[in-house]
Amino acid sequence: MAWDTVFGTVEAGNFGSVQAFMHALFTKITFVLITSIWFVTSRNWWKYAILVPLTMFLFQLSGVVNHQIQFIDEFDFFYSIPVIIPILLLLIFISYRISKRNAIAEALNADANEEVKKLISDDL
Repeated sequence: MAWDTVFGTVEAGNFGSVQAFMHALFTKITFVLITSIWFVTSRNWWKYAILVPLTMFLFQLSGVVNHQIQFIDEFDFFYSIPVIIPILLLLIFISYRISKRNAIAEALNADANEEVKKLISDDL
């Protein structure tokens, strides 16, 4: 089954109908676009965690576009593990560094507050 459009002919591939193919295609494209916009516009340090679902959505989108794959969304997680593991390790490292710096900053803040209290109270 196929649809003739202005952009060309759209075939259903392994889908039951062209409508099912278009639904799956635009669902995956929507998730990829929304997640990409979220990643690009995020200013938080953990924005790289957004790459994990983005990677999954990209693998799912490639599964929809590739007509040779019989089962969509079935093995995408296993194929995306080599991409997800380094991202997770990077996030764990960043979190560790931030918590370590936070402890140092708290100690410096306590010292600075103590010095300010001494200056204000005239107990030099």
